[in-house]
Amino acid sequence: MIEIKNISKSFKEKQVLFDISGTFLKGKNNLIIGSSGTGKSVLLKNIVGLITPDQGDIIYNERSFIYGSEQDRKQIRREIGMLFQGSALFDSKNIEENVRFPLDILTDFPIEEKIDRVNFCLERVGLLNINKKMPSEISGGMKKRVGIARAIVNRPNYLFCDEPNSGLDPQTGIKIDNLIKEITSEYSITTVIVTHDMNSVFEIGDHIMFLLEGKKLWEGSNGEVTKSDLKELNDFIFATKLMKQMYLH
Repeated sequence: MIEIKNISKSFKEKQVLFDISGTFLKGKNNLIIGSSGTGKSVLLKNIVGLITPDQGDIIYNERSFIYGSEQDRKQIRREIGMLFQGSALFDSKNIEENVRFPLDILTDFPIEEKIDRVNFCLERVGLLNINKKMPSEISGGMKKRVGIARAIVNRPNYLFCDEPNSGLDPQTGIKIDNLIKEITSEYSITTVIVTHDMNSVFEIGDHIMFLLEGKKLWEGSNGEVTKSDLKELNDFIFATKLMKQMYLH
């Protein structure tokens, strides 16, 4: 479980996050939703340590990521897997080298063990015999799956995904959602997903946090999200009449 407590963040004179608190549950797909520019990705970067909040704390299973010991912070970083928006594969590395990268920087495993782990993860995401291909030789959907393989190669306790469906067609996006859901459940990972894709909310979202203009306005379960009387949340969910009809029928 991850708890965030009173997180605020400004860049120069512009405040982006305002006193956000919430909880992300173990073994669940925890979604951070909201329109573009509302602070979702900035919050995610604070949680994983890419940005330091101006105030507040982030607790990983009772360990402070902000005020804890250097040893605790290093250990937490080792327990994190990250799927970046756009996959962020290294163009100069082949698929095997891309997936192996976290093991190369975080472990001293022998190369045979690293390759075995890479092959296991590639098989888990449905990709076989592409180890020596370059990122330019595979499709966007395959790149996302390679990104997931890289994110889980170090057996993380926490998986973070920034807009995993961006740039994908709806059918491929559903496959990526289902893969993340399966991995979260199978390995009992605390998964946090930033998205504005309502299909993801309805299909795989277990626990949902809604942001608007850098503030948390709502938090609750999938079953509760459509029953909220919060106008801003309803406006976001049912942005078009077609979306409402698709969900209700």
